[in-house]
Formats: sequence, structure tokens, C-alpha cells
Amino acid sequence: MTTTFTFTTTTTRFDEDYAPAEGTRATTNFANLARGDDRRENLRNALTMIDRRFNDLARWDNPDGDRYTVELEIVSVGLRFAAEGEDREFPLLEVLDVFIVDRRTGERHHGIVGNNFSSYIRDYDFSIALPAATEAAGRFTVPEDFGVLHGRLFQEFVDSAAFEERFAAAPVICISVSTSKTYRRTGNHHPVLGVEYRQDEPSLTDAYFGKMGLQARYFLPPGAKAPLAFYFRGDLLAGYSNLQLIGTISTMETFQKIYRPEIYNANSAAADVYRPTLDQQDYSRTLIAYDRDERSRLAVVQGAFAEEHLMRPHGAELQRWAAAHPAPVG
Repeated sequence: MTTTFTFTTTTTRFDEDYAPAEGTRATTNFANLARGDDRRENLRNALTMIDRRFNDLARWDNPDGDRYTVELEIVSVGLRFAAEGEDREFPLLEVLDVFIVDRRTGERHHGIVGNNFSSYIRDYDFSIALPAATEAAGRFTVPEDFGVLHGRLFQEFVDSAAFEERFAAAPVICISVSTSKTYRRTGNHHPVLGVEYRQDEPSLTDAYFGKMGLQARYFLPPGAKAPLAFYFRGDLLAGYSNLQLIGTISTMETFQKIYRPEIYNANSAAADVYRPTLDQQDYSRTLIAYDRDERSRLAVVQGAFAEEHLMRPHGAELQRWAAAHPAPVG
């Protein structure tokens, strides 16, 4: 079966002048910061937090704690279908790409792409398909093909020439730990990622990212309050430089502090046995406002958008493509 679509990629600088593009999901974490009267201050504060955390972790040969600055680009990936029509193009995903600038040497290092991973199809799966299956069954039910198409499209993009030409390393998606799981501290320690934690059992998110060809590990970086969940291909510990790992940690820990301060800006660090919760009050707020309730409401709207503009006009065609192109093994 011939592939009936191609990938398109565009990049946008994420700085204090950033304004979301028309096709950007409204709930994308970086887009949330760029709205309202305080948008420029929000963006400036977030970028300052990232730089400070980066230099805090990259202490070697950095006596003044200001050697590095982080530059971010938004990578927007689209699907372009061969057939002409109103819904010929669809926004597949958006992620942040990281660049680390060494102020001493002037060098610009490419970090790891994958930060703040955002996807309309994921909105459809979790906000439309999953509730529909649960309602039909009368109990919580995960559809048999849940996440399969999303996972195949993600892997197809990562294995494409479009990805290889732009990115030097496989993506790493870093998100919050689950509030429904328990995490236990291990004896494994990495100089940058920190102390490893193990989850009591896989989550629905783990299974979903697994269909994207990604495995999960959980680390509490030095000075952090809670572990971060890292989803990756290959070898997380050996496959990236220290600066690359610090770029991902400093970027994603900053966003987690903004929209999950109860966990990532808590006044005490995670215990050896850790159960994340959003109900505790012992935490500090950042100077950046974030509306989690709006984010939940808009996820349903965005899922409906994917249903109307992707699944209805192209769903059957994409399912046939996915069946003819099973996920690579290993």
C-alpha cells in the first residue's frame, strides 16, 4: 500500500515575543503562557527559570552560575494528504527543541527534542475515544486499538528523513509522574538525572507511550522536589550528553513547577516511597498563572476537532495504512 501522506515541519522561536500560531493547540503548555496581558512577563519569567535551573545543574567550570543560556524552538509537525480537499493538512504534533548556548565559548549545542509533547490525536484518544468506549461498556474500558494509530504515526515521523535531517538524537518526552501511582526510591544514581525511582505498576500513559516505541524511567534530579517521567528510545543514560540531559530537565521542570506546583514546587522533596498528589497545600506558587480547569475543558474541544478534521475524512485510510505498516520490532 502506498503511503498517502507526507510530513511537514516548521519551527518557531520560543522567546518573550512568541505568539501562538493559528494551528497551535490552545492547551499546549507553552501557548498558555503566551496569552493575556501578562504574556511577555510570563514568557520572560519562564525562560529565566529555565536558565537558572540549567546553570544550577551545570556547575562545573561555571563559578558565576551564568555560563549557559537555553534557546527553545517550537517544532510543528503536520500531515499532508495526497488527496485534494478541505482537510488536506492536519497538525499532527508540536514539541519544543532545545539549544544550549555556551556564553564563554560561543558554542551552540543541540539538545533533545520532545519537550512539552503536544498532540491533537492524543486529545481524541483520551477525550473522545476512551470516554465513548467506557460509556458503551458501562465501566472503564480501554479500546483495543487505543493509541495504535497515534503510535504508528509518531514512529513513522521519528524514522523519517524529515526527522533525521533536522535532529541529531532520538526524542525524549519528559512529563509529570502519575498521581494515581506509587514510586519507590532505588539505589541507582546518575550524576545529572539523579536518583532513580520505580513505579508500582504501569499506567495507561505508559502503555500509550509504549505504542509510540518509548519506554519509561523515573528520576529525581539533584535539588528537585519530585521525580520526572522520561519516555525514550534506546539508552537514556548513555545516549545523551550531560548538557543535553540538563537541557531537558531544566526546561520540563520549569513547566512542571508552573502547572503542577503542588508536586514540583513543593516545600519538601519526595520521600523514599512517594505518592504524588495535587491535594497538598505545602508548596510555593510561581509568578506565572496557569488555568488547569480550562486546559481540561479545551482538551475535549480539541479532541472533537481531531475527530472532525482527521478521523472522519482520513481515519479509515490511516487505519489501513497502519495495518499495512506494523510498528518496527525492537
